[in-house]
Amino acid sequence: MSSTAAPRRTALDALHRSLGATMTDFAGWDMPLRYGSERDEHLAVRTKAGLFDLSHMGEITVTGPEAAALLDYALVGNIASVGVGRARYTMICQADGGILDDLIVYRLADTEYMVVANASNAQIVLDSLIERAEGFDAVVRDDRDAYALLAVQGPESPGILASLTDADLDGLKYYAGLPGTVAGVPALIARTGYTGEDGFELFVAPGDAEKLWEALTEAGAQAGLIPCGLSCRDTLRLEAGMPLYGHELSTSLTPFDAGLGRVVKFEKDGDFVGRTALEAAAERAAAQPPRVLVGLVAEGRRVPRAGYSVVADGRVIGEITSGAPSPTLGRPIAMAYVDAAHSAPGTAGVGVDIRGSHEPYEVVALPFYKRQK
Repeated sequence: MSSTAAPRRTALDALHRSLGATMTDFAGWDMPLRYGSERDEHLAVRTKAGLFDLSHMGEITVTGPEAAALLDYALVGNIASVGVGRARYTMICQADGGILDDLIVYRLADTEYMVVANASNAQIVLDSLIERAEGFDAVVRDDRDAYALLAVQGPESPGILASLTDADLDGLKYYAGLPGTVAGVPALIARTGYTGEDGFELFVAPGDAEKLWEALTEAGAQAGLIPCGLSCRDTLRLEAGMPLYGHELSTSLTPFDAGLGRVVKFEKDGDFVGRTALEAAAERAAAQPPRVLVGLVAEGRRVPRAGYSVVADGRVIGEITSGAPSPTLGRPIAMAYVDAAHSAPGTAGVGVDIRGSHEPYEVVALPFYKRQK
């Protein structure tokens, strides 16, 4: 999409505006940043429930007798081993091992998969899958216009959704999805949240999105559900230590550099794009860890931002990838890649260079926040 093109709008655009949402251009989409207080929206998800429009995400369907073989070749994960109705977190890498995007792949049927890409990378992922599909008996289809995506997140979300569906939510495990009907609307119901809380994602036809949003809003009113924008989604995922493409993940990093080497499955059959480079990256990481992704908690009140330098002993030892005030902790937090020598929780003398002032920070293990089961 060229920079001069008008942002795309989701099926819920008019509804967001009627609710007074502050809208922002995100990856070529006009999306709600917040409806009221970012802090109130964040805390609603942590303690009650929040309702999100995530229709900017990129859905790509892969079908055919060799769909699994194609995805095993194109992605770093073992996709053929995913059972029908289950999902897997994985990545698509360049030949040099650099991360093109992190993905969730749902196996919808024996020879049908849905790949969900980040909005900013959806076209890149689509183009890469089409290119890598050559020679495979499989079809890659752009289904971004076929779906709207709503998410209800927070401890009250199972009860809210249960009141609108007879689908077996209790039997729906984390990283799984099943077809069902919610408020009379056909949906793929998934449980693959990005907030650190329990919750559900509902893939529906765009024409059904408004009806479903209003039904969820009504069903959740007594439980404290409120609409939530992308701003609190970012602070929620940051507290949960979840990476965001363009911040913790990029083409300049391999999964091993990002501390996510576990998603690379060398044991699967056959070759896959990036295998040779990733084998070398795995050896390097084992012999001499590169910079390590850590959590940082401020001792003061100044908020670190992406790109700020992490310092110790008068020298730069790392860089902030994401930073924000944490509504849950009540202090600024950040994720950063730092030299391995300074990566242990409790390491003394670490600071962040905030406009020339070295502000003290505590190194902590990720995630900052973990929900009580």
